Amino acid sequence: MTSAAAVAEVPGRGYWVRGVVQDVAPPGVDDLAPGYLDPALLPVDLLADASRRALAEYGPAALSYGENQGALRLRALLAERAAGEPSPSGPEHMMLTAGTSQGLHLIATTLARPGDVVLLDEVSYDLAQRLFTDCGLLLRRVASDESGTSVPALDEAARAVRAEGRRVAFLYATPTFHNPTGRTFSRTRREELLSVAARHGVLVVEDDAYAELMLDPGDLVPSMAGLAGHEGVLRLRTFSKTLAPGLRLGWLTGEPGLVGRLAAHGLVQSGGALNHTMSMVVARLLEDGDYDRHLRVLRAGLRERRAALLKGLASVGTDGWTVTPSHGGFFLWLECAVGLPEEQLLAKAFESRMRVAEGSRFGHAGRTAVRLSYSFNPPGLLERAGRRLAAHLHDPALHQDGKGSC
Repeated sequence: MTSAAAVAEVPGRGYWVRGVVQDVAPPGVDDLAPGYLDPALLPVDLLADASRRALAEYGPAALSYGENQGALRLRALLAERAAGEPSPSGPEHMMLTAGTSQGLHLIATTLARPGDVVLLDEVSYDLAQRLFTDCGLLLRRVASDESGTSVPALDEAARAVRAEGRRVAFLYATPTFHNPTGRTFSRTRREELLSVAARHGVLVVEDDAYAELMLDPGDLVPSMAGLAGHEGVLRLRTFSKTLAPGLRLGWLTGEPGLVGRLAAHGLVQSGGALNHTMSMVVARLLEDGDYDRHLRVLRAGLRERRAALLKGLASVGTDGWTVTPSHGGFFLWLECAVGLPEEQLLAKAFESRMRVAEGSRFGHAGRTAVRLSYSFNPPGLLERAGRRLAAHLHDPALHQDGKGSC
């Protein structure tokens, strides 16, 4: 949680406490760790108004069990939004989910079995890794570079798994505003990875949580699903990063036959559409144009916050450490020169009343690294926190053992 002043103008701020929200930092701690939106960026009034309008229009139908694959109205709207992709998709390609985590769990338990192997980048979203291992899947890390997952390394890993007599469940990829590094894979790299996956018969699960949060001018690289014509790729999207995580609403896109297989899962058959009522609310937002207006405001807010954190980090120079350029999403990936132990950096952050996400929780980064979130705090706090962290990175006391500098 941010300081009390940071959320002072947010209605309901008194409920931002443990027991209501998932995680709250101790009082007075600047929290640059979580991938949450700043409470000030959560559209409380917009969603309240959309809920009233949706219930007034759909009535009891909004409160019933929904169609298993998800409300056709929302799926059709989402298909329209994807019209610019290289391969068009229709409602039959889509299934609504209770967010990305639930979609990943559905895939991991429907299309894989315990003992199967998930191929993923050497540093990847930590909670997806936890979810896969909880489902009994094994993780095999694949080397990556500035352009994304290494093509030769992926080919080698797929061959090695097969040689061991194991089955690859899927390749888990986050090619757009990668979590945690913020990188975006080039179109060429995406096409090469798709070619290797197809040659080995490996399904690609594309986690595209931040696709609508491009913060810089330019064209977004087409999704892997779009480049593949949805063959052999399941793409996961979510409203958690663009509207609010508490909605627990997302969607996946893939071949109709494969999507139908997921929609036939007993969980869905038992209760119908996952989060049907909120699906109707969000459909109302999309139809009325409110969602796109909100996105413009959100992107501006995130752009301002990213600039503030970068300004703070650059306040005392950048010798010995680098920040991976990120053109969207929530995160900056800060890497230190070889020789600085992670525990020293984390201890220094703790002493200065700051929380950061240590690089090791995402996998082997090669050198000390931390993920910094600019999504959760107001600009003023981010600049101050960045300046304080930068000062610590250049603190001679941090390197007095002679092991190197950051």
